[in-house]
Amino acid sequence: MENPVEPANLRFLRRLVTVLTAVMICGLLVIIGLFVTRLGPTQTVMPPNITLPDGTKASAYTVGSDWYAIVTTDDTILIYDRASGAVRQTITIE
Repeated sequence: MENPVEPANLRFLRRLVTVLTAVMICGLLVIIGLFVTRLGPTQTVMPPNITLPDGTKASAYTVGSDWYAIVTTDDTILIYDRASGAVRQTITIE
């Protein structure tokens, strides 16, 4: 019994499906990689002229027109003057 010759259209379709499957797998891996790199743990970067009180760690940081606000891990908001770097206000979150 001989193997029948595969029609050219069927052979093309089979290769096309294989290539598209490989492209979809690569695309899915790229999307997963982007999620991992973009949503991974971040580190708060603050200006060099700001010094936090001893024993506090920053968890968030934002900038206003003439102030910086730093949220610490112990639920305190420290508002610093942008020009001098001095603490303007301390707010405790309850």
